[in-house]
Formats: sequence, structure tokens, C-alpha cells
Amino acid sequence: MNESELLSRKKCQELFLAVEQAARRAGISDIEVTVGSTADSLTRFANNEIHQNVSERTTTLSVRPVIDGRTARASTNRLHRDGIQAVVDEAIALTRASEPADLLPLYEDPTISDGQHYSEAAASCTPSQRAAQVAEAIRIVETQGQTAAGIYSTAENVEVLMNSRSLFRYYFDTLTQFSITAMASDSSGWAKATSAIHQDVDPIALAERASRKATLSANPRELPPGRYTVILEPAAVLDLVGQIFMDFSGTAIADQRSFLNDRVGEKLFGSNITIYDDVAFPLQTGAPFDGEGVPRRALKLVKEGVPRQVAYSRVAARKAETETTGHGFPLPNDQGEAPVNIVIVGGKTSLDEMIASTENGILVTRLWYIREVEPYEKVMTGMTRDGTFLVRKGEVAGGLRNFRFNQSVVELLRNVEALTASERATGEEAFDMVVPGMKVADFHFTEVTRF
Repeated sequence: MNESELLSRKKCQELFLAVEQAARRAGISDIEVTVGSTADSLTRFANNEIHQNVSERTTTLSVRPVIDGRTARASTNRLHRDGIQAVVDEAIALTRASEPADLLPLYEDPTISDGQHYSEAAASCTPSQRAAQVAEAIRIVETQGQTAAGIYSTAENVEVLMNSRSLFRYYFDTLTQFSITAMASDSSGWAKATSAIHQDVDPIALAERASRKATLSANPRELPPGRYTVILEPAAVLDLVGQIFMDFSGTAIADQRSFLNDRVGEKLFGSNITIYDDVAFPLQTGAPFDGEGVPRRALKLVKEGVPRQVAYSRVAARKAETETTGHGFPLPNDQGEAPVNIVIVGGKTSLDEMIASTENGILVTRLWYIREVEPYEKVMTGMTRDGTFLVRKGEVAGGLRNFRFNQSVVELLRNVEALTASERATGEEAFDMVVPGMKVADFHFTEVTRF
């Protein structure tokens, strides 16, 4: 299968031809077009019953002209002739009204950089099929005297980029997502998973995990704030460590807004920390090209604790006198680029082994409401939720009241004592990544929350 039934290559070429003709009538020859199409279906449940089923299908056309060193963008979902003419006229007017920018010519590359991460089971999943899985998940939670809430969604997406230099990029994928919170009178548990492969998301196993966490964290005790050995499950690692990757950017470094300024090549983290960016990694999803159509290169961001490489868009690469890595965001933008297919190399210690080796510590399911406090050491504040546990003498000894933390991510990555195997993880505060769980020394909790 080399194209999606949602949006064919032929249809994309027809749309581009219509845009190009409209632009040429206005005397514009340099034009870039992106087309995105999504079919998204969602089943939402709360209070142990399904209360919403929605399905949405959208196609959006975005037009970016380049005129005398200026560029701007306009978008529409009106794909008939008048709609296309209107969006081209709007994009041209916005471009002419904009300030000159530091631009390169539209990207040219005759090679193919297409891709797919597709599951027919996800694309064809029906509301009835989702409802059956949700009903069983609810039954598991309800049997324990708990209340379930969450979502089960399936989506198919197409992303296409074309320009007047004959560039044509085409990518399509599917994504299945299941998230569940099990709530008891004084505790809660949470579990979530996403995957391009529908069968890799198991709502029943996730419901069992969330319910077990809610049961184990009942009657939570209060522990004083301070520095503790903390075991972070992969979702917690993702949402906290995920806050640093916008700084792995040539533009951010040039703008003096990266914590890596004057630190690339310096031993910054522990020797057990190695981080890649690799769109081709089996558990990853996403187009193999960036916002200008440049193929994404794999990067070794950190090797054995030492930051080695950062991402470069075409413009950032020219300024730094290096080569683009294919990580640029769609133009125009003020962020430049960033790695978005993160893989943190894991270890060989299981979560159970981490717990067994901990005399006195805290097990954290996930974090939320994360905000930056200090940018150079990447000090973040936030809270634990939905499963925070006391670990004593190698065992989970019960639930804890949640904490607020103030923690430097740089310090955290120096203090990692053990790593689980890496897995595809998902949370709420950062994009999906492939990360391990981590056992970390001296994690800084500043106060106990009210819940």
C-alpha cells in the first residue's frame, strides 16, 4: 500500500496544480503547498459509562508563496476553485505585507522521502468495536468499586508537501490511543498507550493497571517534602525529560536561549545517558521529512552523558556553516527546528528490580502541570498524580499524598542510577517518545499537595 484512501497522490497533485495556476495568474512562481487530511474517531467515557462518540474528517490546504525575500502562509478547508483562489490571494497579500525574512530558495530534491506507519485495523475500527473494549475496561474498574473515565480513539492521517521546484513528499499513518483513569474515594490510578499499530494498544491490560494503582494507593499517607530516591515510570520520564528537547536546536543556540549554549561536547549528564533522534526507529511515528521537505537525518543528541549533536533547519545550518539535519518546522516560524523522534537508550533493570533495590524511596506513575522555573539548568516544577507510592525495604508499602517538585532536569540526568528497557511512552505534557523508566537519586520534592 503506497497511499492512503483518505487522500490520494493524484488528488494532491490536482490541488497543487490549481494552486500553482492561481499563483501564476498573480505573477507568482515560487509556491509551497501542504495538504493535511485526518479521519479521527473518538469514544469518551466517564462515571463508568460511554457518554460521547464523535467522528470528524477534515482536509486542510496551506499555501506559502515566496516573494522578494518575504513569505507568509494562509490555510483553508474550502477545496473548490473559488476557495483555492481565495486562499492563494490571501497568502500573497499576507506575504507582500510582511517584513523581509532570512529565506533560502524553496527546497529542491528529486529523491523520494515518503513513508507510512499504517494499520488497517486502526483505520477501519468502528464505534461498536471501541465500545466493546471500553465496556470491558469499565467492568474491570467497576468490579473494584472504582469509577472509570477516559478515551479510546483511532485516527488516520495524511501529510503531503509540494512546491514549484517539483518537490513531492507524501506520508500517511494511523494512531490508536487509549487512556483510562480509575478513581476511588481517596486514590486514583492511570494508564495510557498510543501506537500506529492498533493491536499494540491493549485497553484491558491498561484498565487492569490503572485499577491496580488506584487500589494500591488507597488511604494515602503523608510524607514530608525533601530529597528522595525516586523511581519514575516511563510516562513520568517522558513528561519531565521531554521539556529539554526544544533546546537541541541550532536556532535556539544562536539565539542564546538553549541550556546547551557553551555546553555541547561537555560531560553534562551521567555516563548511562545516551539519546538519539531517529524517525526510522521501529516504535516511532511521523513523517521522514521536515516542514520544508528535507529528509530527516538520525542524530546522536547525547552520547554517554555528552551532548554531541543538535538539529538544524536549512537557514540555521547556513548561519552555523554546517549541513541541515532535516528538522525544520514549517515556515514561517520563530522556533527554527527541534528533534521530534526521541529515543532514550534504556538499560536492563526491570521496574520490579528497581523497587527491590530501594530501601527508602518513592514510585511515581506520572507528572502534570509542568512549568519551567529556570532555563539554564532546566529547573521544572510540577506535581505527581494518579499513583504515587512509598517504597520501603524493597517493596511498595502503600500510597502517598501527591507532591509538588522543583527539579533540574540536568541534575536528574546526572543522578540516574538505573534504567529499564525503553518503550514507547505517552503522557500529557510532551510528545510521544521512546524512553525507559529511571531510578534517580536526590529528586527534590518541595511540598505536599492537598489531594
